[in-house]
Amino acid sequence: MSIIEPVSCIAFDGHRRIAAGPLADVALAAKQALDGGAQGRLLIFDDLSSRPVELDLRGSPADVLARLPPPAVDEEPVQRGPGRPKLGVVAREVTLLPRHWDWLASQPGGASATLRRLVEEARRSHRERDAARLAGEAVDRFMHAMTGDLPHHEEASRAFWRKESERFTQLTDAWPADVREHVRRLATRAWQAAVAGD
Repeated sequence: MSIIEPVSCIAFDGHRRIAAGPLADVALAAKQALDGGAQGRLLIFDDLSSRPVELDLRGSPADVLARLPPPAVDEEPVQRGPGRPKLGVVAREVTLLPRHWDWLASQPGGASATLRRLVEEARRSHRERDAARLAGEAVDRFMHAMTGDLPHHEEASRAFWRKESERFTQLTDAWPADVREHVRRLATRAWQAAVAGD
């Protein structure tokens, strides 16, 4: 079992970037900004997905760090019971049509083994396309949270999805520097992922 790299985040006080990097560092910078009278909304985003990161910034810096989620690991904790606990197999419900169940039942290894094999094949064959989709969603998520009240938001969003990089750059020129720089970095990453996925 190995520990996955800490989540990389970025924090904004309104439209001003106050920190970027590992979650612990960003949490401490956000705590400091909050205690110093942050001027705008204090928002923290996962740098890869642009999902908001919710932190409890009450108390001392040590309190804030103590409440951070533990580092992720690449395996589920081993639970004893029926099945294959060492593999981390988790039972969940799957709803299929009768013809799908019939086909699965006729496959070597049974339904579960066949479904696992199909999922792994799809993950491998669609890796680039999935990365491009996720990178695009990250841009959209960040823009929705941070640029909705800025000039040319809608036009910039359309330019992003159309992959009109020059137009996107033009439309975002008037945005606050930190937001503009971050959204352009996200957009470039998404366009590069889209080229790799084509």
